[in-house]
Amino acid sequence: MTIFALSSGPGISGVAIIRISGSETSNVIKLLTGKETPKPRMATLRKVNNINTSELIDEGIIIWFPGPESYTGEDMAEIHIHGGKAVILAVQNEISKIKNCRFAEPGEFTKLAFQNGKINLLKAESIADLISAETEIQRLQAVKIMQGQSSQKFNELREKLLKILSFVEAKIDFPEEDLPEDDLKKIKKDSTDVLNKIEKILDDQKIGEIIREGFKIAIVGPTNAGKSSLLNNLSNREVAIVSEIAGTTRDVVETHLNIDGYPVIISDTAGIRNSKDEIEKKGIKLSLDKAENADLKLVVVDAKSINLRGFLNDLLKNDAILVINKSDLLKKKLDSEVSKFDHVLISLKENFNIDKLISKIKSSLKNKFISEEDILITRERHRQHLIQSADHLRNFSVKNDKKDFDKAAEDLRLATRHLGMIVGKVDVEEILGSIFNDFCIGK
Repeated sequence: MTIFALSSGPGISGVAIIRISGSETSNVIKLLTGKETPKPRMATLRKVNNINTSELIDEGIIIWFPGPESYTGEDMAEIHIHGGKAVILAVQNEISKIKNCRFAEPGEFTKLAFQNGKINLLKAESIADLISAETEIQRLQAVKIMQGQSSQKFNELREKLLKILSFVEAKIDFPEEDLPEDDLKKIKKDSTDVLNKIEKILDDQKIGEIIREGFKIAIVGPTNAGKSSLLNNLSNREVAIVSEIAGTTRDVVETHLNIDGYPVIISDTAGIRNSKDEIEKKGIKLSLDKAENADLKLVVVDAKSINLRGFLNDLLKNDAILVINKSDLLKKKLDSEVSKFDHVLISLKENFNIDKLISKIKSSLKNKFISEEDILITRERHRQHLIQSADHLRNFSVKNDKKDFDKAAEDLRLATRHLGMIVGKVDVEEILGSIFNDFCIGK
C-alpha cells in the first residue's frame, strides 16, 4: 500500500508539500507528470496533470527519494505545489484514483520509519515534540533527544543487563558447573550499577515532562485580591472576567504563555473564602487542588488586609511567591511575619513592579528547569518502564543472592524488556498506536 498526505501546514500558503511513500510512488509520479521519475534528491520542475485528461493542474517541484535511503525506508517523493486549497485538493484527488494509494493516517510516515529501522521510538517521539514545540527550551529538549543521547544511554544499560543474563542462564543450563566467584561478584556489581543509574534517572523532579507539557503556575488567594487582573496582565489580553463582585471567578481559567522561552500553563482560580454557595464551594476546592499540583503558586493578597493565617500560610510553605497587590494603598511597612516570605509588592492599577514579579517567576522557572543530566524523561511511558525495570532488578538481586537462579533470570529478562520497550527494541505493537496517533497528518 502507498500512502500520501499534505505534509506542510493546512490553509493557504505560498508552497504546499504533498508527501508520498510506498511501492507505487514511482508510478504516481509517472502518471501525474507523464514522465519518468527524476534523478534522486534533485529538485525537478514538472507539470502536474489530471491523470485521465492530461489537463494542467499546476506546475511544481518533484523530489524523488528511492528507498531504502529515504525517511520511511521506502520509495518516497515530495510534490511541491502552490498552496491554494483547490490546487492541493485537485492533486490529492488524482493520487487517490491510483490503485493501492490511500490517505496516510496520523504519524504513519514516522511509524514506517520506525518499522523499517530508520529511527527508534525515542527519536520518533522527539520528532513529534519538535513539531509541537512552542518555546525555545521545548525545541532544545526535542533536538537533544533526537540526537540520540537518551537512546544510547538506555541501550547501554540494556546491553549490560543482557550480558548479566547470559551468565545467569549459563548457570541454569549447566547447574553442575559452578560459576567462578569473580563472575558472581561481577553479576552483583553490574546489576547494582544499572539499578543505581536507573534510580538516578528517575530522581529528576520530572523536569523533562514539565518542559514538554508546561510549567504549572496557580494564582491563588482570597476574593477580590486581583487574581484575575494579574492573569490578564501577564497574558496581555482579557483572559478572565474582572469584577469588584466577590466570587466572580468560580472555575479555573487557564492560559498558555511563553515566558522567556519557558512554557507556562497559568491558572486563575476561585477566590478562597468561607462560603455557603455550593457552586462556589466546588470552585474553592478546585482552587486548592490546583494549588497543590502546581509547580509554583502566586499567592495574591490585598495590601490593605493581609492575613496570612490558616490556608494562606499553608499555601506559602512550598514553591510560592507572595504577591501583595494594591501596594499603592499601603500606608505602612510590612510587618515581619509578612516580609519573611518570598514576596513582591505590586500595583496592577498603577502597573507597578510587574516586571519585578516576572523576574521572580523567571528565576523560579530557571531553577526548576536546570538539569546537569543528559538523560531526561519526557513521557510517563518512559517513567513507568524505568520504574518497572528498577523493581525487577531489586527482585533479581534478592533471588540471585539466594541462588534462586531460575526466578532471578525471569526478573532480569523483564527488567531488560522494560528498558527495551523505551526505545522499541522488543515487540511493542500494542503501544505503537497510542504513540503515533499523536502525530499530525503527513508526518
